[in-house]
Amino acid sequence: MQFSDRIGRRIKLQDLHTLMAVVQAGSMGKAARILNTSQPNISKSVADLEHVLGVSLLDRHRQGVEPTAYGRALLDCGVTVFDELRQGVKTLESLADPTSGEVRIGSGHNLTAGFVSAVVDRLSQRYPRVVFHLVTSDRSDMLHRELCERKLDLLIGRKLDSDERQRFEFLFEDSYFVVAGAQHRWARRRTIEPRELLSQSWVLPPPDNPAGALAMAAFRKSGLEYPRATVFAVPPDVRMSLLATGRFLTIFSTSALRFPTSRVELKVLPVDLPLAHVQIGIFTLKNRTLGPAAKLFIEGARQIARPLAKRRS
Repeated sequence: MQFSDRIGRRIKLQDLHTLMAVVQAGSMGKAARILNTSQPNISKSVADLEHVLGVSLLDRHRQGVEPTAYGRALLDCGVTVFDELRQGVKTLESLADPTSGEVRIGSGHNLTAGFVSAVVDRLSQRYPRVVFHLVTSDRSDMLHRELCERKLDLLIGRKLDSDERQRFEFLFEDSYFVVAGAQHRWARRRTIEPRELLSQSWVLPPPDNPAGALAMAAFRKSGLEYPRATVFAVPPDVRMSLLATGRFLTIFSTSALRFPTSRVELKVLPVDLPLAHVQIGIFTLKNRTLGPAAKLFIEGARQIARPLAKRRS
């Protein structure tokens, strides 16, 4: 019997699920309690897998177990197998009602509060049975890792270094501006020199945040130091609340000012600061089947982004 025939006829999904539980728990005893079975049953499932594949999947020691190189490779495969099964079940369920389902979307704080919320708002009105799980973090490395681990269906974010496991679809180009509240004393000024900004009260993301790093680069290109921020804050709602007092400045992107609705209470200041333009798009995992709800979200994102993409062209 060839190797491919052994896989098709003898590898059981239950045994693969058991192996994943053992590695996650760190021991067969703990896995047995989690799966509500006996430790001999756990040992038999792992032994059956090792016998079929002809390799050792676990290293046993007093503290528990660890996967071998063969075990890690099979675990990666198992994550893909069970994810595809989950997506398949969602697709089957959607045949009865293609406007229902769930989608998990990752994005940074600004994009979640602006662009992503605008997409969710439109889709939730059209498809009230769809459930949206928004996973927000300004640590792009964590979000991309969760996408690769199939914990997210898609990711809305900045185009970074390419990852061969992921596909990027361009949506729009985000520009950044110095912004004040409508009550700020500079709201009606026609020109502002970059050097004048240093004397103002600022609420800014910290320099190690992506938006903060963009701001720092812009000031340095102008031969200026990073402004002494009175407040460091990442969430856009916090910065908008402080702008409303009329005493603070901050930096926001086009999408944050436009979505989910235009921010009439904010004023873009006429200052020539060399803030970078950033490509925003959809990251998905290559060779992964997306469920109907994820496809609905992607199409909705394209529609919402179309005016910004036309402006760029």
